[in-house]
Amino acid sequence: MSHLLSIEEPAAAASRPSMTAFLALGFRPLYLAGAAWALISIALWIFTPQVLNGPLPQVYWHAHEMLWGFIITIAVGFLLTASATWTGFNPLSGRPLGLLCLLWLVARIGFLTGGLTGFWIATAAELLFFLVAAACLMRVMIKGRSRRNYGLPAVMLALGAADLLYLLAALNGDYLLLMRRFDLGLIGMAVVALLIARRVIPFFSMRMVPGLQIPMLTRSGHVQMVFSMLALAAGVLLQVMPPAGSGPAFLSWIMAGSLALTGLISLGQLLAWQPLAVLRKPMLWILYLGYAFIGVGLLVAAIHISGLLDPALMRGLLARSATHVHLIGMAGFCILIIGMLTRTALGHLGRPLALDRSMLASYWLMIAAAVFRLAALWPSAASQPLLHLAACAWILCMALYLWRFIPMLIRPRPDRPVSAAAPSRAAPQPAQAR
Repeated sequence: MSHLLSIEEPAAAASRPSMTAFLALGFRPLYLAGAAWALISIALWIFTPQVLNGPLPQVYWHAHEMLWGFIITIAVGFLLTASATWTGFNPLSGRPLGLLCLLWLVARIGFLTGGLTGFWIATAAELLFFLVAAACLMRVMIKGRSRRNYGLPAVMLALGAADLLYLLAALNGDYLLLMRRFDLGLIGMAVVALLIARRVIPFFSMRMVPGLQIPMLTRSGHVQMVFSMLALAAGVLLQVMPPAGSGPAFLSWIMAGSLALTGLISLGQLLAWQPLAVLRKPMLWILYLGYAFIGVGLLVAAIHISGLLDPALMRGLLARSATHVHLIGMAGFCILIIGMLTRTALGHLGRPLALDRSMLASYWLMIAAAVFRLAALWPSAASQPLLHLAACAWILCMALYLWRFIPMLIRPRPDRPVSAAAPSRAAPQPAQAR
């Protein structure tokens, strides 16, 4: 009997929630926090916007929290985890990871309820969040000699700088400047998303579909990065140049052309990845779909920035900034995110790479949310009901994810004891995904 108890006790211990396991890798707390905040922030924005009356009022707060509070938070969680695989060294775990999450929480509370003093505290906390994340990433990139990833910490710092510029414009109430700076953050995040997705989507696909061979498209990836960084550089220069003269117009054309080429390359890559081969694999086609919308959204952003379309054309739908923002941000990033939230979490938690009904339902709910939100952009009597439908689908999607994954995120992997839940060194990933 005592022998039987000694066999069962470790299993029972492994099934209990563990702070050591929860803070073992960056994806655990940051996926949970990002998904929870996505649910809460949309509920506040759609159903109780009157409470959003701080230094970041209503639409300013909504745009900021969706990009920097949710989307980029998930990206940081992914990079802190993936870098451990790419380099063999865990960049952040335990108490330091908990402190990073505390900075994130201080920022969310400060921007929501803190008043002007809270705004500055939140700004300082958020900038420190990006600085610490970038420093930890660079440390393991250098330690693991992962030279091809040296640019990721720099992009992380650039996202933090775009965040500061956005917050300063919001504080001054300059809407036009604020939207230009939001676009800067959106494009910076697109650089990160394209870089990550171009590596992991072919790798995931070839592992899940027997016999599937996908070219790595290294050359087109390099060209894609050059044009996306050129668009980002042009956007930065537009922030500092006076609006008068030929310079801003020239830079706008450079930015628009670079974004168009980046989007076209993305769609070309997608076709080379053999999308028809993954139609029976929801865990894969959800990633393909998100990547496709990013490509389309970049093309629409190029049209908007170039000014080629008369704003009255098609009732201004393609000429409105909200169109490319929601194509890239919601239909692109967020559809990609819900796929990554499930696929990478299951993989790093040592679970079978298989969807249950709730996970698949969360995919369809996110797609529905994106479709309803894009449809609501068209001015009509149905715009408000469509907006509410989009919000409800979004909230249900995030609620399903949290309901299914919180129990797994707060517990050790079933294939490892609690003492091994926070490794300092991770097994290297196959070269294809590095």
